[in-house]
Amino acid sequence: MEQINRFIATYLSKLHMPTVRWTDIVEIFILAFVSYHILVWIKNTKAWALLKGLIVIAVFVLAAAFFKMNTILWIVTNVFSIAAIAIVVVLQPELRKALEELGRKNFFSSIIAFDSGKTEGGRFSDRTISEIVKASVEMGKVKTGALIVIEQEQPLGEYERTGIDVDGIVSSQLLINIFEHNTPLHDGAVIVRGNRIVSATCYLPLSDNMALSKDLGTRHRAGVGISEVTDSLTVIVSEETGKISVAYGGQLERGLDAERLKVRLSDIQNKPTEEKKRKLWKGRSRNEV
Repeated sequence: MEQINRFIATYLSKLHMPTVRWTDIVEIFILAFVSYHILVWIKNTKAWALLKGLIVIAVFVLAAAFFKMNTILWIVTNVFSIAAIAIVVVLQPELRKALEELGRKNFFSSIIAFDSGKTEGGRFSDRTISEIVKASVEMGKVKTGALIVIEQEQPLGEYERTGIDVDGIVSSQLLINIFEHNTPLHDGAVIVRGNRIVSATCYLPLSDNMALSKDLGTRHRAGVGISEVTDSLTVIVSEETGKISVAYGGQLERGLDAERLKVRLSDIQNKPTEEKKRKLWKGRSRNEV
């Protein structure tokens, strides 16, 4: 008991509760707000992949420090300043856009805004799949060229800004009208986000993959190109043959029919597991009948 009293007298008596001012609370909220928006910005740009790479390097450096690998630590120390400048150069377009958006941003709406875009039915609805499939098949019959880019996790904002805003619900009629010959919006790509067409006449990066067939035109190379730099899926309808192709992960799958196209779109729909099981069960029941 005497030792406990001595411990309390020696150490605990020196502890005191710091005075919390209202400005400290405001400062905490400001730091939390800024940190949250920096993380959101990082996730919506190329900085997200860069951050994951930096985490891997940091783990490697910590391991080198733990095992006292002095040569590696010397190299890291001398390269760090150059690497910091290189990161700023690599992210220069994203940093510039972030500062521009900061100047235009409505802070009050940002504070109270919540993510209401997510739906329980997945990234997009079954109706959207059906409308894209229907439009692709119809355009293939009359050999109307089309390029439909479907956004997934990686945002396509930089490509969306190269086109014209549409912001319309996905429908076969709208897609067919956009890609109809001699219309103002037929040239370029359409970007689909969720259940809406957000932009048309968008410019996409062309693939320089030498393995692609020589008979493929600009439309197919653009579809493969965007799939090489993002996780999007692109539906391509050939103007020469009317055949439907899908570009995903830098690979091109050609000659799809309506059923196979529907399967490819369903693969990226990201539906909850239970809903997928129900669809699978319904399909099996239909086959058994």
